[in-house]
Amino acid sequence: MSFLEFCKWIQFSPLLVAMRGSPWLFPVVASIHLMGLAVIGGAVLVGDLRLLGFGLSRQPATLVVRDAERWLIAGLVVMVPTGILQFMCFATKYYFLKFFWVKMVSLLLVLVFTFSVRRKIAARADEARVHPGRSRLAALVSLSLWTTVAIGGRWIGFL
Repeated sequence: MSFLEFCKWIQFSPLLVAMRGSPWLFPVVASIHLMGLAVIGGAVLVGDLRLLGFGLSRQPATLVVRDAERWLIAGLVVMVPTGILQFMCFATKYYFLKFFWVKMVSLLLVLVFTFSVRRKIAARADEARVHPGRSRLAALVSLSLWTTVAIGGRWIGFL
């Protein structure tokens, strides 16, 4: 079975047909998805802006990023299942959308980057042996990738 056939099978399953046919269920799922995105956006901004040297300068960057990461994870716990439901409702449409694939690749990259490179740099950001340029670069890469995820998701809504 090809991935496209799998998408067709998912999209036309009875549960997803009922979800698409409901006047309120899909909009509720989409709204919850956006709330998860807002939580993630806030967590990313707080942590990355601190790594860039903006705001919360009286707090250690390590502490700010660690505390913000908890919110990031909470947002992901909300956003991933609702995103999967949204995908399943229109799987064949998303299969052909370049913006969907840009979003998915960016999401995969930013998750790997966030929970490996950025986490390691943030854990040592306040130590004298870590060059501030590395913290800034990690923050800029993170912000760029998360912005690409958000823009890709927004463009999916236009098509």
